[in-house]
Amino acid sequence: MLIDIGEVARRSGLTAATLRYYEAQGLISSCARHGLRRQYQPQVLQQLAMIALGRTAGFSLAEIRQMFGDDGTLEVDRQALASKADELDRSIRRLTTLREGLRHAAQCPAPRHMDCPKFQRILLAASRPAPKRA
Repeated sequence: MLIDIGEVARRSGLTAATLRYYEAQGLISSCARHGLRRQYQPQVLQQLAMIALGRTAGFSLAEIRQMFGDDGTLEVDRQALASKADELDRSIRRLTTLREGLRHAAQCPAPRHMDCPKFQRILLAASRPAPKRA
């Protein structure tokens, strides 16, 4: 049974414009039309869930497109997943350090933040450029 673009939008939480954009980018494909309305196979909802997961993890749409075969089946590059997980680990460490620095600054007993050695280290760390993505 085919699913109308409006129903796909309702079930996925995406707009019809986003669905058309994803189709133009080669991420999903409609299989028919009912009047002017696109129709999709039911598995498009699973593809959209994978796209949402990929976007949440920080993959670009181009990277996500590479995870689908020509027929829309999932063909995940495990090395790409491992690399993204490593990148997320680095981000988590940086954000954890930042969070702890902010907590310290909020509770620091020093009369001025610039008098606090720990705050000085936080400033130094923040002034360093973020590592480049591979």
